[in-house]
Parts: sequence; structure tokens; C-alpha cells
Amino acid sequence: EVQLVESGGGLVQPGGSLRLSCAASGFTFSNYAMSWVRQAPGKGLEWVSGINSSGRSSNYADSVKGRFSMSRDNAKNTLYLQMNSLKPEDTGMYYCARDPQGTMRGQGTQVTVSS
Repeated sequence: EVQLVESGGGLVQPGGSLRLSCAASGFTFSNYAMSWVRQAPGKGLEWVSGINSSGRSSNYADSVKGRFSMSRDNAKNTLYLQMNSLKPEDTGMYYCARDPQGTMRGQGTQVTVSS
């Protein structure tokens, strides 16, 4: 059974940082490109970033480019999202996903950016 378990969310002030983690199990993690998607209150899923299976290549939505950095540790079956210079509009539920559409995703971790 595929399992994706996110952690690391919380309440942070604008300009602050958070590091999200996603523990993967039930599939060969190192064979899959992975994504982070998010859902703001009252809105649909938004793709945030993606990384290839080796971790050598990543890409980002324009809204987070230059502020977020995605990485992975295939030995630990873990995905990361380093989020810097957070803005109130980054508030939402963050999910790691095995596809860019977020069809196969975890239960999410809440990120709230507010003063």
C-alpha cells in the first residue's frame, strides 16, 4: 500500500521559514518523480514543485520560485520542501504527491503564514 506522510507544517510569521518532510512507503520511492501540491482555503489543488527520481532536477511554480527548494533523500525514502520568505498567500494544506495533479497524495500538513 502506497503511503505518503507529511510533517513539518505550522504557524509562521510572514518572512519566516519552514521545512516540510514527506515519508514514503509501499513503493520503490527512488523510481518515481515526486511533487508537492497545496490547497489554499476554498481553492483547488495547486502544483508547487516537482523533482525527478534522482533528485538532480527540480522545477517550481512561478509563485514560489526563488523562495522554495525541493529535495529528496532516496536512501531514507523522504521528500523535503524548504520554504523561505513565506507570504500569507502561501497559507494552505501542503501535500506530497506521486503525480503533479496530486491524485495520489498524503493526508497533508497545514501551513499558516500570519502575523
